[in-house]
Amino acid sequence: MTSSRNHQEAHGIGQAEAQLNRQAKAAAAIQGANETDQAIMETAERDEHTSLDEVIDAENS
Repeated sequence: MTSSRNHQEAHGIGQAEAQLNRQAKAAAAIQGANETDQAIMETAERDEHTSLDEVIDAENS
């Protein structure tokens, strides 16, 4: 049961991140973005495999 709940939480986190990313892009489109915002967006959009991804992958195996 615990692993199922953790799995659901991991998906919830991913959904929240995706929503925040969409909101940030919409705000930048409306307001424009300063250099710091642009750097954060570029970093967020990188497709990097992190240790958190390894934990999530291990749970899904």
